[in-house]
Amino acid sequence: MKHLLIIGCGNMGGAMLAGWLAAGLEPSRFSILDPALESAPDGVTIYRDVEAAKDAGHDAVMLGFKPQQLGALGPGLQQLTGKGVVLTSLLAGITLAQLKNAFPGADAHVRVMPNLAARIGKSPIILAQSGLNEDARESVFAFFDHLGMATWLEDEAKFDIVTALAGSGPGFVYRFIDALAEAAVDLGIDQDQATRLAIATVDGASSLASGAEVSPGKLADQVASPGGMTREGMNVLDADKALVHLLTDTLEATAKRGSELSAGVD
Repeated sequence: MKHLLIIGCGNMGGAMLAGWLAAGLEPSRFSILDPALESAPDGVTIYRDVEAAKDAGHDAVMLGFKPQQLGALGPGLQQLTGKGVVLTSLLAGITLAQLKNAFPGADAHVRVMPNLAARIGKSPIILAQSGLNEDARESVFAFFDHLGMATWLEDEAKFDIVTALAGSGPGFVYRFIDALAEAAVDLGIDQDQATRLAIATVDGASSLASGAEVSPGKLADQVASPGGMTREGMNVLDADKALVHLLTDTLEATAKRGSELSAGVD
């Protein structure tokens, strides 16, 4: 992972690049192939076409376009993903077998699932691989661990559900924050104040949970004294495991979409 060529640098690819640079990696270790991107950070070269990108000097490629584009774009990118190159992919739902079929010349193939918190070095990074030796596996892990907390998933069959949790999860958390604020507004709190309080509450709670020696469930019980205000509210969330069932349905629907994306690619 001495030089990474990012193919398609949208929101997620841009967040990851910003995270690597913020972690102190040299801009010269990165280049971008993207015909539409207006600009890149200082020291990062943008290539507008495949022929020009051959000069990037990369030993790794990261696919950052839409998974539905793999069939159309893959053949033209094979010349950038041959021997000596580790291919990494952000393409949701696209399996290692499909990556190997699309880019048979690459030395190894790695599925990567971050979230936008990579920009600030606080993203979980889910990794699954095929073809890496032990040294390369350690190198890939260290490279992505700069963005937060990297972890290998040995059972690729679980990648979509883990993606639903750690990749899509921030969207669900943002929706919860918004709903928490909206509920307060419905009960008479000013919109701006409710939003600021909801964000600060979730920020503090997540920071405490990340450093706690007990589970989030135990922390919730510590907040909720028997017969107190918090317990009364949690009784609503806990009734018939309503919140758990809602989130189970949410993750299941998200993971199912990953399977559908995979099925739509030859």
